[in-house]
Amino acid sequence: MGSGRSFEVLLREAQHLLAEANAHELTDLTDAEVTDVAILSSHVAKLAEAAHVRLVGRLDVTKVWADDGSRSASAWIAWHCHIAKGHASGLLKCARQLREMPGTSSAMAAGRLTVDHVRLLAHAHRVAPDAFANDEERLIGAAEQMLFSGFERIIRYWVYAQAPDDAERTAAELHEQRRLDASRSIDGVVFVDAMLDPITGEVFLRELERLERLEFEADWAEARERLGDAAAGSHLRRTPKQRRADALGAMAKGSAAKPPGATEARVLLQVTAGAESVERMCELSNGTIVTPGQILPLLPWADVARIIFDGPSRVLDVGVRQRLFTGATRIAVEARDQVCQHPGCDVPAERCEIDHIVPYEDGGLTTQVNGRCYCPFHHRWHHRQGEPAA
Repeated sequence: MGSGRSFEVLLREAQHLLAEANAHELTDLTDAEVTDVAILSSHVAKLAEAAHVRLVGRLDVTKVWADDGSRSASAWIAWHCHIAKGHASGLLKCARQLREMPGTSSAMAAGRLTVDHVRLLAHAHRVAPDAFANDEERLIGAAEQMLFSGFERIIRYWVYAQAPDDAERTAAELHEQRRLDASRSIDGVVFVDAMLDPITGEVFLRELERLERLEFEADWAEARERLGDAAAGSHLRRTPKQRRADALGAMAKGSAAKPPGATEARVLLQVTAGAESVERMCELSNGTIVTPGQILPLLPWADVARIIFDGPSRVLDVGVRQRLFTGATRIAVEARDQVCQHPGCDVPAERCEIDHIVPYEDGGLTTQVNGRCYCPFHHRWHHRQGEPAA
């Protein structure tokens, strides 16, 4: 105890200070202070979570939880801390995982990681402990700098690089677990429950979303015809779930109406090569990571488009004076950016619009280096802000 104060005393002081902070009014904060304090409070929460995990780990080792008749450490934690048992089990699991990852343990104690980060790092450690020891600090750094969804992708790629056979085996098992259950109630209502592998699921969702969009546009057209410019989302005649159900029905009707010998739809596979392929070995355009073994069966009914990177983030540009990003140029920007480029947004690139960094009307070229992915919301937001060219 370098400060001479016990762990308990320090925690009680922190408890008192936080209670005092929570008694403060927030209305006197400026906008800048609100954002700064929100980030600061997140860091404080991480430190508090780390202290809790450390104490849970100590409780587990000493087994003092059994003194009052509790059946397990997680049961004791859930009872005395008044939290859900699932959350208690998660804290306990995290504490046990940290015992084998000293670097991760130190990073969490410093407020750099959360329980969710530890879960992913523990998975990597379990797959290849020796390689993890070499890469632990680099992976921790990625956890600090990236959106959580991006960190998940990094871990999945790292795990695949260390144990590709295991990844292929897991992918094959997931494919074998595919299923679809459909049952009918006494009133004739049909209930559907399914689990599809990532690629089949993506094909299904793409078509469902396309048809659902058509249903949405039909609802808007009907609302505008009925109410004019006063039409709002609350006036649409169907809910999103109802439109999705009708879109699924349209899929079935379209299949039933397809004439024999009709040309089957083909999947477009984008094969990335060059510098970026180290970090993007195999993934769908929406960012879902798949293995080469999952791709191979598709080749007989797929079209393949190569994306060749020349350096870390450059693709050959085409069509420099066209107004919109289309074709190969759009694909190049999507492949590079992967998600919306507004900080903190992870809308997949395929659902984004391509924005000119230097506006087209100011002479900006329609090239990969002058394009970036923005989701529709952030595309409009940046233009409303009158953002200067980067």
